[in-house]
Amino acid sequence: MLNIIGKRFWFFAISGVVILAGIIAMAAFGFHAGIEFRSGSEITISFSQPVEKQQLISALGELGYSGNDTIVRKAGTDYIIDLPALDDATKVALRTRLTDKLGTFQDGGFQSVSPLAAANTTRNATIAVAISALFMLIYISWAFHRMPNPLRWGTCAIASLLHDILVVVGVFAILGGLFGWQVDLMFIAGVLTVIGYSVNDTIVIFDRIRENTLKNPGVDFEAVVNYSLVETLPRTFITGIGTLFVLVALFLIIGAQIQNLAIALLVGLLTGTYSSIGTAASLMVVWRKHEWGRFIGRKTQQTIG
Repeated sequence: MLNIIGKRFWFFAISGVVILAGIIAMAAFGFHAGIEFRSGSEITISFSQPVEKQQLISALGELGYSGNDTIVRKAGTDYIIDLPALDDATKVALRTRLTDKLGTFQDGGFQSVSPLAAANTTRNATIAVAISALFMLIYISWAFHRMPNPLRWGTCAIASLLHDILVVVGVFAILGGLFGWQVDLMFIAGVLTVIGYSVNDTIVIFDRIRENTLKNPGVDFEAVVNYSLVETLPRTFITGIGTLFVLVALFLIIGAQIQNLAIALLVGLLTGTYSSIGTAASLMVVWRKHEWGRFIGRKTQQTIG
């Protein structure tokens, strides 16, 4: 049988490296906030003829939008241009001048957000993530209330969830620094969906661990967890691969309008599948065997608690 849980500290090491890279990217690049979080105007366009990104940047620069005032992002043949707040007359003039310089394009419309709305969006997004995590902790702890230390099950699930969020956020910090990708409402929707997907996958594995623990009360907990992981692997991978195909299709077909949602879900799917196996279940074993000292390279006496 595969000894998955025996490699738990390798899983933790891999997660640590990935999360550290994301934290470094956040410190170095910060985030490119979408207009929902910083206010301003946004236009989505798709040209009828090939137009290179640099051509569009140059054209916008000639119109007075350059440097940090203009962010151009491309997916497929679509461009999303973020600008300072524009009035109706300026919007019409911008459309006319871009057409004169680069040719006709399909206008996906303008979106404008005020500073007050941007501040409210930031606050509400933070509250939504915090409340989701809190209620999941309460629910999972209640669902496993007949097991010893039920709060431990909920805490490990939330730790796995935070792992997934940090990975997704770190990836977007890297994409923002390298390619100018933004954190917008599509990204927040992706993160909230990842929360639900990740916890669902973790609960499936935890439920199998609970069943096998009750069936085999005298068996070592590490062996029970490992056996439960092996049992759930086919279900985990089949579900993940099926979802992966859908997300790739959405990204390729729809394009820029949902690229942040699709990529956030894609990264969340991969890291959620990984963390359910390598983080949540592994933390349960570490906690049960009191192995916290091994995180700093110190062997600890294994006790059952």
